[in-house]
Amino acid sequence: MLQAGDLRAAHDRLQSIVEQHPEYAEGLRLLGGVRQALGDVEGAEALLRKAMRADPGWAPTWASLGELLLHSGRQNEALPLLYRAAQRLPHAALLLARHYNDQQRPADALAIVAPLCGSAQAPAELVAQHVAALAALGRQNDAVGFYRQRAEASPNDPAAAHSLAIALAAASRPEEAERVTHYALGRGYRTAAAYFTHASSLIALGKLESAEAALRDCLRQDPRHTEAHDHLARLVWLRTGDSAQSTASLDQALQRFQGDEALLAAKAAILQGAGDAHGAYLCLSASAAHAQASPALLTRAGLAALEFDPMAALKLAERALQRSPSAATAKNLLAAALLGTGDARQALRHCEALLVNAPDDQYLIALQATAWRLLGDERYDALCNYPQLVLAQPLQAPPPWQDLPHFLADVKRSLERLHNPHGHPLLFQSLRHGTETTGDLTRHPDPVIQALFETFDAPIRTYLAHIGHGTDPLRGRNRGTYRFNGGWSVRLRSAGYHTNHVHPRGWISSAFYVDVPDSMTHASSTDGCLAFGQPSIVTAPPLPAQYVVRPEAGRLVLFPSYFWHGTVPFHSEQSRLTVAFDVVPGGPE
Repeated sequence: MLQAGDLRAAHDRLQSIVEQHPEYAEGLRLLGGVRQALGDVEGAEALLRKAMRADPGWAPTWASLGELLLHSGRQNEALPLLYRAAQRLPHAALLLARHYNDQQRPADALAIVAPLCGSAQAPAELVAQHVAALAALGRQNDAVGFYRQRAEASPNDPAAAHSLAIALAAASRPEEAERVTHYALGRGYRTAAAYFTHASSLIALGKLESAEAALRDCLRQDPRHTEAHDHLARLVWLRTGDSAQSTASLDQALQRFQGDEALLAAKAAILQGAGDAHGAYLCLSASAAHAQASPALLTRAGLAALEFDPMAALKLAERALQRSPSAATAKNLLAAALLGTGDARQALRHCEALLVNAPDDQYLIALQATAWRLLGDERYDALCNYPQLVLAQPLQAPPPWQDLPHFLADVKRSLERLHNPHGHPLLFQSLRHGTETTGDLTRHPDPVIQALFETFDAPIRTYLAHIGHGTDPLRGRNRGTYRFNGGWSVRLRSAGYHTNHVHPRGWISSAFYVDVPDSMTHASSTDGCLAFGQPSIVTAPPLPAQYVVRPEAGRLVLFPSYFWHGTVPFHSEQSRLTVAFDVVPGGPE
């Protein structure tokens, strides 16, 4: 009944069982899980604590109670239970690792999962957290080497092949990952996780129809796989540009698993990513009104409300923090909402407290800077010295190209092959009326694209020398070395622009102009200009842009990732083609 999603029938059967066997710990645990799924969190906790009293040594109960407490934001109570259960249950270790990776604490996640992933029987979900932790530490190649050795030692084990594919995908080697997952699936290893890894590799390769089919296979195996729903919605959006079609699979799952908060939050995120913040809020408003709404759901609803009603976002953030005082995402939401309601001084206090534990979070730095600007604090001018910290440099054509125009023409041809032919923008991106590439261009095998990123080295090093050293969030991380942290291309058509945004996990961000419309060369027009300083969030009072850079083919613009930036809309029959990337400091931070 549980596997079929018939929660009410399962609840009634379990209720009858525990009435007849009141000390049966596993019956109490399962009943608690069903109560939680039906929205009765307090009743679920009471049943799980009764199960622990009935059998104090039953590890699944520790894990279930720990998961409930973690989901409720009570980390101090949850983590000891999960640590205790993790010694016996991979699921508890998975919960801990996912929590630490989500909190950007990859070293802690690695300490949990590395010992367990030494076993060939480690489940795919645990392998994924192991790989994610290594990748966050810049050790993607270590993950590939570890799982390749495992696969070579067990050549007939499709599960080992799948683990290698997960590592290859994280290392941006989608061709190999696709080939290995295809092999695992062909050997009968047709799990939801394998289909999802296969789909992710196909997306990176631009094989979108095959990826969509793989995601539907994944959801047939696991209809509550929220990441698969998310990826599928993105692909359907690319093909149709229609939010109703994009969320159709989620709607089907929600008919079967009514009230499932994870599925509701996934649907709301898709709607907001498609530009419908009001629809996202309405999707969650009924569930968020419940007294037992989880902190995660309240925060997700608040993020939607932040775009049009900062006061509603503030109230949701406060409710989330009442349930989960240490929830970082809810604290971020609270700080942003305070800026929208006119309380910059209180917002600044929250930003300063959050930056103690996340000093390199570019979004928090941007919120702090915004509070300083609203308060007239002179520290804003130093942190956001646009003429000093925005540097535009012309690119030099690399050999064997004779000049920059010929090089840019080849770059344009290579990039246009990668852009979605349907012409719909990716979800969750800042661009409007345009398209964006899917894979990481810094690792793309095209020799022209490789040459482009190699050519970026000299201007990046010039920028590092230009900004120098210091104690502020930009200069304080400057050790004279860097590594790329993702690269992509954007093609905007007429009326296209970027909404204002920052790059939360970057350090130095960029805009490189490959091809721009003729109209952008006129000094009297701001069409298509890169504008700095206007926040993406509502502020009281509103804050306008303060600095602009005119686009020019062959020009690379570098700036701190915490700068609010966007582009001015333009109107032209010609498109505007750019490449962008983030870099972070090289070596250990």
